[in-house]
Amino acid sequence: MSDTVGNAANAANATTAARTAPAAVIVGIDGPSGTGKSSTSKAVAVKLGLRYLDTGAQYRAITWWMLSNGIDVNDAEAVADAAGKPEIVSGTDPAAPTITVDGADAAAPIRTQEVTSAVSAVSAVPEVRTRLTELQRAIAAEAPDGIVVEGRDIGTTVLPDADLKIFLTASAEARAARRSGELKGKEATDLAATQAALVRRDAADSGRKTSPLAKAGDAVEVDTTELTLDQVIECVVTLIEERRSAAKDAEKRSA
Repeated sequence: MSDTVGNAANAANATTAARTAPAAVIVGIDGPSGTGKSSTSKAVAVKLGLRYLDTGAQYRAITWWMLSNGIDVNDAEAVADAAGKPEIVSGTDPAAPTITVDGADAAAPIRTQEVTSAVSAVSAVPEVRTRLTELQRAIAAEAPDGIVVEGRDIGTTVLPDADLKIFLTASAEARAARRSGELKGKEATDLAATQAALVRRDAADSGRKTSPLAKAGDAVEVDTTELTLDQVIECVVTLIEERRSAAKDAEKRSA
């Protein structure tokens, strides 16, 4: 085969592959704690071959760093001054997501009650949000096949131009039951206490001045109260596939 014919064949194959490959898609999934964001986001990313980013883990990571380095998390000025110091790296493989702080594995320590109790205060500091928002946008931009990004301000602030925005909700009772089931050992609490803690966290995150927890105007709301995890996953997968199909149709019309 001549070089000319070979090059033409390669070009044709590349064009065919581009036409049949799923369109890259950036998905933002927001919502309060206990709605199933993490489990849903990871499973959807695995199923559709997308990358995955848990932005909440990044806020927990920077909070853990503050606590470990003697920063008063209730001193907004001190937190702001230190916001740029830790190096936070998020692995985006949905089957095995990782997070390190200054090279150390932070997956376990960021899930302690101490971090949970302090993360809202640290997350409310504008300098922290600016730093992590820039990091999150960079990670999303580097995902060639698309990514599922979960958090509390993805659709409104981090990725306002996301291809699809989803806002998961659930009753306070359902969320408390799920979260209580996730807690182990000494951190396990009764449902009433867990529900009260969730309500306080939601109030703090919804009421902060910078990038509050909120549903984007163009987000699709999914109430997970009466749904199983598998049902929520299937719902989100369907929404993404519909968006991909629409993008492909629009591409064909403009060709």
